Amino acid sequence: MSDRVALVTGASRGIGKAIAIELAKSGFKVLVNCKQNIDLARATADEICASGGRADVFQADVSKPAQVDAMCQYATKVFGFVDTIVNNAGISRYSLFTDETSQSYDEVMNVNLRGVFNVCKAFAPNMISNRFGRIINVSSMWGLVGASCEALYSASKAGVIGFTTALAKELGPSGITVNAVAPGVIKTDMLSGISEQTISSLVEETPIGRVGQPCDVAAAVRFLASKEAGFVTGEVINCSGGFVIK
Repeated sequence: MSDRVALVTGASRGIGKAIAIELAKSGFKVLVNCKQNIDLARATADEICASGGRADVFQADVSKPAQVDAMCQYATKVFGFVDTIVNNAGISRYSLFTDETSQSYDEVMNVNLRGVFNVCKAFAPNMISNRFGRIINVSSMWGLVGASCEALYSASKAGVIGFTTALAKELGPSGITVNAVAPGVIKTDMLSGISEQTISSLVEETPIGRVGQPCDVAAAVRFLASKEAGFVTGEVINCSGGFVIK
């Protein structure tokens, strides 16, 4: 398929922005999703268009099914068949488990896990009808091994991995691959609340010896979205610089 279209959720900044730009460089038309930062999302789309690509923006909270359905309808109207979805939108929490509440649980799970479900639920039927699709879910290395003081975040990202492997088995016969990327310590706004001392300690535990960049994750996503990855499904690419090796 030559006329590729991708939706990237949470693409106003950080990893999502890097993914949107990387896919555009590979020839994808891109729908840039954001929840709140509409100006930053437009800046991402403008950067793509300035480089000769095509992009549009849709503001939607992925935890809200009605908003996701509206985004799917808009994407189909503007671009036609959306063959690739990248579920990148997510939130993090750094807190003692004993300080967590039912409300904080719902906040994290509704975005990080339910959001992935909502987007797949909306966009997968067209992929099944076209017998082609790429679903790429952004998890985390903490979804693989868990992190102290990030129990809810770790659980949500582990859920994404379980959802990915199960859906890969179910959608494979329809020509759809479903994979995940598990980033490690990546230089994004999520690191803003972490001290330099902690970051230095994390780097020391990373065999590659540096903090990851959004482009490192985007490169892995680009591969999984490509035709060359057509026989890769149900996989989790551990993009942590060796911080987690299993």
